Amino acid sequence: MTDQELIEQFEDGTLPIEGFHHREHVRTAFLYLTKYPVLEALQIFSRTLRRFAETRGKPQLYHQTITWAYIFLIQERMARAGSKQSWEEFARDNPDLLVWNDGILTRFYRSETLTSELARTVFLLPDLRT
Repeated sequence: MTDQELIEQFEDGTLPIEGFHHREHVRTAFLYLTKYPVLEALQIFSRTLRRFAETRGKPQLYHQTITWAYIFLIQERMARAGSKQSWEEFARDNPDLLVWNDGILTRFYRSETLTSELARTVFLLPDLRT
C-alpha cells in the first residue's frame, strides 16, 4: 500500500483494522510528521486514530499516552536524522520503534502506568529514568 493510500484509508475509515498493527501506526504517524509541524500532526493523528477506534466499536483501543509518546519519539528520531527520510529509511534506521511487545516505552514507563485508565485518557510523562 502506498503512503497516500494508507493515509486516505485511515482518514476515511476504510482501512481494515486487521491490517492496522503497530508498524502501520508508526508509519502513519511518521507520514503525518512529514506533512505537519509536530503539534498539528499530534492533533490530527490523535483525533483520527480515536475516530478509527470508535467507528469500529472499540473506543478503548485509543491510548493517549502511548499515542503521544510515539509521536514525540518519532519526531525526535526524524530530527536527529538530519535529513528527510523515506518511510523505508526511517523504519530501517529505527527498528526499536517498530517493536510492540516489550517495546521502547518500557524504557520510559512502568507497566502499571501504561495499563492505567489515566494513561489511556491523559498524556502522562514518563515515570522511569533511563
